[in-house]
Amino acid sequence: MTGARDGDAPADLRLTSAEWSMWQAFRNGSTCDLHTGEASRDDPNGQHLWGPERRVRARILALLLLDGPPAQPGRVSALKLTGAYITDTLDLAGGTIKPFVELRDCRFETEVVLPESRFTTLRMVNCAIPRLEAARLHTEGDLHLPRCVVHSGVRLTDAHIGTDLMLNQVVVHKDRQGRSIVADGLTVGQDLQAEMLESYGELSLRGATIGVSLSLRGSHLSNPFGRRALNAPQLTVGRTLYLTAAGLANSPFSSGATPPYGITHTPARGTRMQRFECEGGVRLDDGRFGDAVDLEHARFIMESDQELSLRRIHTPELRFLGERPQRGRVILSGARVVNLVDKSASWPGLGGLMMAGFSYETLIPRGHFPLALRLQWVAAATPEYAPEPYEMLAASLRAMGEDADAREVQLAKQRRRRETLPLAAKAWGFLQDWTVAYGYRPGRAALWMAVLWAIGTAYFSTYPPPLLKHDEMPHWNPYLYSLDLLLPLVDLHQGEVWAPAGISQWVAAVMILAGWVLATTMATGASRLLQRQ
Repeated sequence: MTGARDGDAPADLRLTSAEWSMWQAFRNGSTCDLHTGEASRDDPNGQHLWGPERRVRARILALLLLDGPPAQPGRVSALKLTGAYITDTLDLAGGTIKPFVELRDCRFETEVVLPESRFTTLRMVNCAIPRLEAARLHTEGDLHLPRCVVHSGVRLTDAHIGTDLMLNQVVVHKDRQGRSIVADGLTVGQDLQAEMLESYGELSLRGATIGVSLSLRGSHLSNPFGRRALNAPQLTVGRTLYLTAAGLANSPFSSGATPPYGITHTPARGTRMQRFECEGGVRLDDGRFGDAVDLEHARFIMESDQELSLRRIHTPELRFLGERPQRGRVILSGARVVNLVDKSASWPGLGGLMMAGFSYETLIPRGHFPLALRLQWVAAATPEYAPEPYEMLAASLRAMGEDADAREVQLAKQRRRRETLPLAAKAWGFLQDWTVAYGYRPGRAALWMAVLWAIGTAYFSTYPPPLLKHDEMPHWNPYLYSLDLLLPLVDLHQGEVWAPAGISQWVAAVMILAGWVLATTMATGASRLLQRQ
């Protein structure tokens, strides 16, 4: 740059006073503050016009960043600019920017263009930006955009952020395609903090990779222009995805500070909370989450054709603890979870839940969640009978040592299955249920055996069968005779002596058949007890 190697700005640049101040501050690594000191006039999103005393041409700013003057001896050059109105388009596409950059409370006249540029650290705090175009941006350190207002979308497609990406309290409106933030293929080395974000359009994170945690605590996502407010299939998060509430009292932001890692404390009791709220569908299909997916206190406002889709996600823990969706569907088909932490008031009703192929190992209910409500939960997921949810619930209960509850689930499965059977099979099912509860209550079979034994004893005491061999005179015992008819595979030798005839023959046949059915049921129930099924 002609005339700048000694640090002086070339005369042909004709720097304004604001630009000259910025130039000198850049060489010193100090802050160039163009604030007026009046809060309403210093608000970059306010209605007041900013005069020439605060205007900085974008090409002068780009000149400093791409080919700036040397630092003052003993100082490190850095661009720290506050309260400036940056005119024209700031275009750093493809450039390598070595100095530290922090733009605070600035107003941009037109879009900021950063595709394929490289920064060490870039911070734009509380700025008004018409649009941020930063596809394939690369930073060695952080990218911070807290409290910025972006009027026509942010594009971070395939960007690579070395450490943290901060979008806390950002307000971003849709672009021409109806998308607020497009960050498909984004890679973040550590945390993506987007707490109390306001997004008006589709927030797209398809195929993004977050090294540690992704936090959308207290954010409001709204997309009345399309089907989804959050579209993040194949998202990979090293630890936890937080779609939870944020505490407002004693927040690090309450003093205007911007902590490097956002809001990380647990709100104290009595703290006013701002819940995560999403107006529109959510797609997290095929996501991988190293620790958990946390939906505590989340609110999902959907239309009937929209979904909270968690198809085929893998995570050690799913915390489904939000507010019950009034419309739309929750899809868990094919998801694999180790711990399912939930509460009964969070799940949608009949037809609002799909979980075919959903697998989990341990149920951890939060609050009162009895088996009857858990069975309603399964029924809500199976408006048409499907055995998998019942089998998964029974397996989980058995693993927890709740064998009796597991058998109740299996019984409920048989009753749901009966509804799909033809009339004859349905009638047989009712008989099995009424008599022996499909074998899941073997004690009932023993009771029926005792009742039939008493009935048979009473009948044959009144109508004893004739002798089979008239030359023998054995002692007649109606108790042993009835028991011999009822017990299969056990021969008490009563049939070798007595020969029923007429109606007694039919009574004996019924008792033999009933004995086989009841004994088989008791044996099946006993085997289930031994196998904990």
